[in-house]
Amino acid sequence: MSTSIKIPKLGMSMTEAVLSEWLVTDGASVTEGQPIYSIETDKSVQEVESPTAGILTILAEAGETFDVGHIIARID
Repeated sequence: MSTSIKIPKLGMSMTEAVLSEWLVTDGASVTEGQPIYSIETDKSVQEVESPTAGILTILAEAGETFDVGHIIARID
């Protein structure tokens, strides 16, 4: 079963964020709780952890701006 990785809503007024960088490569094995990417909002840069273990498939490029809820990767 796949788990979708989405841009999280980190603040009440947050509507979008920049996907700053991927901390792991496409196809990498990740563990639950491992930081997998960072996002930049108007207030801060945050690392986001993997919600589950599996193989990461990256669907979005770092450096782009995405709306909250946009699917940027999946873990199988």
